[in-house]
Amino acid sequence: MRLPRAVALLASILVLVATAGCSRSLGGSAVGDLDPPLVEVTQDLFGIRAGLRDAPVQLELYTEPQCTHCAELQNDFGDEFAYYIGTGQLAITYRPLTFLDSPATKGHSGRVANALFTAAAPGGVPEDPIYTTGRQFQRFVEQLWANQAPGGTGPSDDELAELARTADVPGYQTHEIAQGGNAKSEDELADMESTNFEFLYEVDPINTGTPTVYDLVAQEKVDIYDEDWLTKLIES
Repeated sequence: MRLPRAVALLASILVLVATAGCSRSLGGSAVGDLDPPLVEVTQDLFGIRAGLRDAPVQLELYTEPQCTHCAELQNDFGDEFAYYIGTGQLAITYRPLTFLDSPATKGHSGRVANALFTAAAPGGVPEDPIYTTGRQFQRFVEQLWANQAPGGTGPSDDELAELARTADVPGYQTHEIAQGGNAKSEDELADMESTNFEFLYEVDPINTGTPTVYDLVAQEKVDIYDEDWLTKLIES
């Protein structure tokens, strides 16, 4: 059950006053290259699934573009994420948050989130659409979090597009990113922040922070401080 937005907003304000950093309250078979797992936006419009809908391991990852701990997670596990997504063993639903944005950042986190949704949208013409693969999307995430500027204004649209090209995101989506993206309006990004925080709060109302990984199959928060957590999930 989702919490009312007013409750979520009050919780976020209280937590942000009390804490700093990236937290609101913290201290199978391989899939062939000809049919790779793709990326798609979730039905609620505020998550992005990289990988097969029926992958045996289904994770939800709450992340903030300026969160340094989120960057560490991608640095430590990004290659494994990409590999297991590509083999069809893993799907990750990314749920971006933007609570580290401020007037000084000029919408840094929101712009990165918009670039993610732009990369996830199908491109081209309806009769011959162009899709970003799950592995390409994961590589784009790695590039974005590896090139952070916490507290700053973040990369330009051209720089975001270059990071997408480095990750082999298709040219149509890369072009759209260079144009500033059109996947989410400011109001939609605000709704995304509110909705994804409500979901995150449900996952852990005590230590409500990023990064948080939630196992959608077991319906429990994952202990990402166990260095073998991902291997254990894949092998199980």
